[in-house]
Amino acid sequence: MLQDKNAIIYGAGGSIGGTVAKTFARLGATVFLAGRTREPLDAVAADIASAGGRAEVAVLDALDEKAVEEHARRVADAGGIDVSFNLVTRGDVQGMPLTQMPVDDFVRPITTGITANFITARTAARHMSERGSGVVLTLNSGSAKGSPMMGGTGPADAALDTLVRNLAQECGPAGVRVVGIWTAGLPETLSPEKLSQFGPAMDDAAFQALLTRLDEMRLLRRSPTLAQVADTAAFLASDGAAAITGTFVNATGGIFTD
Repeated sequence: MLQDKNAIIYGAGGSIGGTVAKTFARLGATVFLAGRTREPLDAVAADIASAGGRAEVAVLDALDEKAVEEHARRVADAGGIDVSFNLVTRGDVQGMPLTQMPVDDFVRPITTGITANFITARTAARHMSERGSGVVLTLNSGSAKGSPMMGGTGPADAALDTLVRNLAQECGPAGVRVVGIWTAGLPETLSPEKLSQFGPAMDDAAFQALLTRLDEMRLLRRSPTLAQVADTAAFLASDGAAAITGTFVNATGGIFTD
């Protein structure tokens, strides 16, 4: 499906990024793993290599325009950029009413998210446009449709939704597709400890209640898995999705509609 394609994955050391990278490599892509911390990137690269795949590691910050451009240029010179996928974290703070939220906590995911995605998407689209092909992927939770107690997540998602659609319209004539995935609340990526970084502390009972509530919110009454999200991304990056651009695919199990 992705045989001989080159894919840059920003945030490849995270739960979603690592799963996507392994899936892409299993399907034949050479994956270029980018992130701020080497250890998790090396771990993903080792797993890919042990399975017979191809991966290269680059330690960089997606907010560093120069670093992103230099790395992309190296990948382009090594055979071209076929796929660019931004999965970097934004520092969202949730579980607090907007009327009580500090300005910095509200603004952070908006500025970080749109800046990092703009830098990586613009950089990749430039190289792809020169070749006449390529796919820019991004991911958010779909909270722009209205999600209380989500802090700056909704406005950040709205900005990213608009970026995807506008970039797709501008780059489509050059053969470049720009597509997003909506997904939210993946159980495999959550834990009470992790959630406490973004909101009030949560005990095990409250955490299990949250997971149950997430399942109940889905149209399918079950949450998507990491593997399912990665498979969706792989399809969107493949030639089989050649007619899809300028939109978001719902991988939430049906919480949001476009």
